[in-house]
Amino acid sequence: MTATIGNAMKPLHTNRLILRNWEDRDRDLFFRINSDERVMEFFPFRRNRTEADAKLSEMRDDIERKGFGFAAAEIAAIGECIGFVGLTRTDHLPFLPEGTIEIGWRLVPEFWGHGYVSEASRAWLAFGFDTLGSDEIVSFAVRDNRRSTAVMERIGMTADPTRDFDHPGVPESHPHLRPHAFYSLKRRDWEEQKRAAN
Repeated sequence: MTATIGNAMKPLHTNRLILRNWEDRDRDLFFRINSDERVMEFFPFRRNRTEADAKLSEMRDDIERKGFGFAAAEIAAIGECIGFVGLTRTDHLPFLPEGTIEIGWRLVPEFWGHGYVSEASRAWLAFGFDTLGSDEIVSFAVRDNRRSTAVMERIGMTADPTRDFDHPGVPESHPHLRPHAFYSLKRRDWEEQKRAAN
């Protein structure tokens, strides 16, 4: 069961990051992460500037309504947005229960490898379990996308090969992008990990 927040997102703060709703000053960055070949290596599409601007506005409005989403990740010390990390309801996969919560991310390459996604993801996992009341949070990526699945493992998620799938949204023209690895984190396991870390 997950709750609906029903009001504007309150920024989340980590040691180095501010996780917040999108602003107009983020539009150049958002276009870049939707068109950069390295960032989008495992996606079958690229967005032009018009499409990226429309998607940012859609995501911003959605976050405003729900209080969470794939939110901007800003380095607090320099005030620079580096991509997004966040939670969303994944209702487009028919084999998942309605309202399933997914965690996901996308950063520009120069900020890869610094632990930003893991840091932000842990804050979002706490939000998902404590505030939304989720019993499970899931994530998935193209099977060959080892960068993403390694993050899933670092934040305590577990591979569930019984739920691996061919993504229905990936066209048959990109068969190498269809197989997806499925990861999940149950509330009980997250709580156990918290206890072990204390």
